[in-house]
Amino acid sequence: MLFSHDRNELRQIFFSAWQKHENNLTLEPMDQVIVNVLILHPEYHSFFSKPDNINKDFSPELGQTNPFLHLGMHIGIHEQLTINQPSGIKDKYNILMDKMTDPHEVEHVMMDCLGEMIWRAQRENLPPDENDYNSCLLEAINK
Repeated sequence: MLFSHDRNELRQIFFSAWQKHENNLTLEPMDQVIVNVLILHPEYHSFFSKPDNINKDFSPELGQTNPFLHLGMHIGIHEQLTINQPSGIKDKYNILMDKMTDPHEVEHVMMDCLGEMIWRAQRENLPPDENDYNSCLLEAINK
């Protein structure tokens, strides 16, 4: 699990994992999770090869994707599937897999729903609502 109140400390975990991978060093289990997700995102490889990028900010208004957020959401989805929380998430994932067949594409659909739930919770200053997340996933399944 990734957790820290310090932005740079959390971001450093991503840089360190990628550096270990590039140097063929032994990866801790969390490093391996990060590297596995990063391998699926070649657009971020050069970014994480430059530790000076640790302080870079990203503006969604300018069409910039925050790689830390993007990769972190992938990792969050993996953790949800590992523990089947929220309850039934594995079943929803499997249904989406039957429809779409590409695990990475399915994760992106799930991430859209997860992001929407988080955005709504922040906007309304409330805890994330699992029902919002499940409703969004069901809409994706029924498309």
